[in-house]
Amino acid sequence: MSFITFTEEEMKELERNPYVRKVSEKAITYTYEFKKHFIEEHLRGKLPSQILREAGFDPKMLGKARVDSIGKRYRKMAERPEGLCDTRKGSSGRPRTKDLTPEEQIQRLKHKIKY
Repeated sequence: MSFITFTEEEMKELERNPYVRKVSEKAITYTYEFKKHFIEEHLRGKLPSQILREAGFDPKMLGKARVDSIGKRYRKMAERPEGLCDTRKGSSGRPRTKDLTPEEQIQRLKHKIKY
């Protein structure tokens, strides 16, 4: 994450961009369409700053760290089985480290039904 924070005016400007899904003072969430567009343009040989500029973003406002990392992050995402989809909602919580005994499974299911 970049150390650059956005002002209220910058956040409003970013929200007007059709490729932005959500903006906070510290982060931008881009749409799936933008991620797909970015990868396609990058495969054609364009640089991240050029792609962002053509998509209506100001690379100077975003900051060098954000511009540099977006290409790395989206290339890595494109290689995943899930692709460019946002996987944060489906994988929340701490993963289990041990298998449950049948008694523990029954107890959890009873609790779930009661809840």
